[in-house]
Amino acid sequence: MSSVQQLRNIGIIAHIDAGKTTTTERVLFYSGMLRKIGEVDEGTAVMDYMVQEKERGITITSAATTCFWKGCQINIIDTPGHVDFTAEVQRSLRVLDGTVCLICGVAGVQPQTETVWRQAEQYSVPAIAFVNKMDRIGADFLKAVASIREKLGGNAVAMQLPIGAEDGFRGIVDLLENKAVYFDEDSQGVNFSIDVPPVNMADEIIECRDKLLDAVIETDDALLEAYLAGEEIETQEIKRAVRAAVISRKILPVFCGSSFKNKGVQPLLDAIVDYLPSPIDKGLITGFDTEHHDKHLVRKPQQDEPFSALAFKVQTDPFVGKLTYVRVYSGAVRVGEQILNATNGKKERLGKLLRMFANKREEISEINAGEIVGIPGLRFVRTGDTLCASAHPILYEKIDFARPVINQSIEAKTLAEQDKLLDALQKMVDEDPTFEFTIDKESGQIIISGVGELHLEIIVDRLSREYNIHTRVGKPQVAYRETVTEVVVEEKTFDRQQGNKNQYGHVIIEIAPNERGKGNEFENRSNSADIPLQFVDAIRQSAIETLAVGPIAGYPLVDVIVRLIGGSTEKDVSTELAYRIAVSMAVREGCRKAVPTTLEPIFNVEVLTPEEYVGDVIADLGARGGRIEGIFQKNALQAVIAETPLSKLFGYVTQLRSMTQGRASYTMTFTKYDTASM
Repeated sequence: MSSVQQLRNIGIIAHIDAGKTTTTERVLFYSGMLRKIGEVDEGTAVMDYMVQEKERGITITSAATTCFWKGCQINIIDTPGHVDFTAEVQRSLRVLDGTVCLICGVAGVQPQTETVWRQAEQYSVPAIAFVNKMDRIGADFLKAVASIREKLGGNAVAMQLPIGAEDGFRGIVDLLENKAVYFDEDSQGVNFSIDVPPVNMADEIIECRDKLLDAVIETDDALLEAYLAGEEIETQEIKRAVRAAVISRKILPVFCGSSFKNKGVQPLLDAIVDYLPSPIDKGLITGFDTEHHDKHLVRKPQQDEPFSALAFKVQTDPFVGKLTYVRVYSGAVRVGEQILNATNGKKERLGKLLRMFANKREEISEINAGEIVGIPGLRFVRTGDTLCASAHPILYEKIDFARPVINQSIEAKTLAEQDKLLDALQKMVDEDPTFEFTIDKESGQIIISGVGELHLEIIVDRLSREYNIHTRVGKPQVAYRETVTEVVVEEKTFDRQQGNKNQYGHVIIEIAPNERGKGNEFENRSNSADIPLQFVDAIRQSAIETLAVGPIAGYPLVDVIVRLIGGSTEKDVSTELAYRIAVSMAVREGCRKAVPTTLEPIFNVEVLTPEEYVGDVIADLGARGGRIEGIFQKNALQAVIAETPLSKLFGYVTQLRSMTQGRASYTMTFTKYDTASM
């Protein structure tokens, strides 16, 4: 076990097909964890171990692995690039200390890169960038660096320059050390030589090095003073300043290479060790008191602190059953000890602890602060739960996930498999926070919900392969929502005798529209003399539960504020049940009167197309109810951006291929719910 200072918990994030898994395979190979390089295209990549991943050549589930480099233990999470699986990226970024953002050397920053970058910013995760695919036709390193500055808003600073490009890409120039590194193709890049930089690059090297020094010196007062005094600044001092600037997210160092051609990966590993933070560098971890949620508690990332960890992923493993991935924030715990799930109050005993190597694992006897490990056999843990020492409870902030926006009916082909299907779906819900299923009360039909067509396609495929359940599925349907558009005050009284006892509850509530995207809220503006405080929690719960079924077509209500503004109580006969029923009636009636409307999910669609098809693409998007947001040049292609209702995007990929002779591609990202054009 490395000390906490020698730990690096990193993720690799990027747009789909930018080379995340290929880069991770090379990292494992050069660090000695693999004896042979696996390839995504051949289905032999260690990190893509699901059958569906091997077949499709994409990453679906984030895989954790461990390697060692220059005395540091690097825990790596390889994340998916496809928009349907951004939950995997979200939960990974929540527990990581640093990230490597891969940029395609040809396309620069792509739409999904922007999405995952915003998620990294949300969790304040320090990053370094790696411009990959420098061997491809059209690769341009400095143009890619410029696209990072423009689209990600990061203070991107080139730390290296490529020697050659496309077929002539041979190595890199290290701007800090002023040295050239050439990689030997015959040894799969294991051997490399160091030389002086090419003479014909001298001017470019001086210019880029000056830009690098200017950017770094601006972040460090001591270096700035030395620079203004004309002193020579040592390379180690600059590296120290770069590390501090990366951790504080003031600069984004950019490296380059070609993972597929085995060039530039070892210097990237050096950069991970040199510049990305350890758990110590990230500082104190803030949580909440389990009794008083407004009271903050802190833990230090040290082994002598009380144990605390966050469960960020639950997976059904064919060998060990339910496997929970946890990030340990503080303290240590051993096999056989008991821990508390602070989220639900349940206690669990640790039967096994596992260090993960993708789909392989190694049993360990103890886990310590800073580590990312797997724990099998935890029965009551869900994604986002806090695990801690029973004597020192603490609650960490949960992870917010994208909401399902697409529904599909599903049924087992035989009645005997129906119960099996429900069990399998429940396991998938435990694993995937963006997947849900419900049973329609009227028809008895099972409805599965996800964030995209591919997401649901993978779910159905897994049911067949992993659980041996053959199903029939309906056409994908949009997950509509409802909301209110006007303010209404509603008064209801429940006064009835039940079970030889009078039950009395009287409430006055106000129903009002909330800001779009803010969700449902409850506010108590009543006087405690009218409604005692002990009943307010029951009223809140009942109000929020009632919003689950809207008045138009039964879709859930969103962005609604329910305000309790008055009511009355009667001594000895006012009960929780009576108030629950009264507020439920008031909310239902109030929502009916508050001019409800249906909302539909709107997606941001970016189409990359050759120029001759731009007119057809715009016309087609317009016919689908899309609002064109912009058209701009992107290398040799035109990018068309539009906000389009999801209901009009089913089967869009087929139409786009037909319209552009297979030369266009598109990406879509959920942006908001808006009034439906039905």
